[in-house]
Amino acid sequence: MNVPRQTGEIFEILSSGQFICSNSADIHISKLYDLIDDTEKYEVLYDYFSAIGFNLEKGDEYYYFSRKNESKADLERKLEIACKWIDVLDFFKTFDNTFVSGYSFTTQEIVVRIKVDAVLKSKADGLRKVFRLDDKTPYDEVVIKVVENLCKEGFAEIENEILKSYKILSSYKYLEELVTNINIPEEVQNEIPE
Repeated sequence: MNVPRQTGEIFEILSSGQFICSNSADIHISKLYDLIDDTEKYEVLYDYFSAIGFNLEKGDEYYYFSRKNESKADLERKLEIACKWIDVLDFFKTFDNTFVSGYSFTTQEIVVRIKVDAVLKSKADGLRKVFRLDDKTPYDEVVIKVVENLCKEGFAEIENEILKSYKILSSYKYLEELVTNINIPEEVQNEIPE
C-alpha cells in the first residue's frame, strides 16, 4: 500500500473532528481535498485509515472521519451535539433561508437583524442556553460565540480579517444532511414535548 506523503496531515486534521473542504480559502486544505478526491488515492487512504479504526467518509465536497465502533456514551454525546447543531442551523436559516455552503456574512449583519426580527431574537435567546451563556449576554457576543464555534468545528472560516466577514464551507452540508435525515414517524410526533 503506497500511501500519499500527506497522510499524516490528513489524519491530524480529520482525527481532530475537522473537515477537509473543497471550498476552503486555505489553499493547503483545498489541495488536500483534491488529493483525497482522486479515486485511486481515496481508496488507498480509505483502506489505510480503516485498518486503524477510522472510516474516511465523503460528503458533498468535503471529507471527514467516522468511527467504526462507538460506545453508548459516545452516542449520547453525539446526540447532544446534534441537538446543538439543529438549533444553530435553525438560527441561521431564520436569519437567511439561503444560508448555505459558500454564503458570506458578518456577525454585525446578524446582530442588526436580531434587533428588528422578534423570531430571530427568540432563537438567539435559545442559543444562549445551548452555549451556556448568561441570559444577559449581549447579542453580539452570542453571535460571535456561535460563529467562533462554527469556525472551530470546521463549518466556516474567516474570509476577510479586516471586515470580519466569514464564509460557510462545504462541510456545512454535513449539518444540513444531519437534519434532513431525521425522520420522526407521524404516530410518534404527537408524543414529543415542545
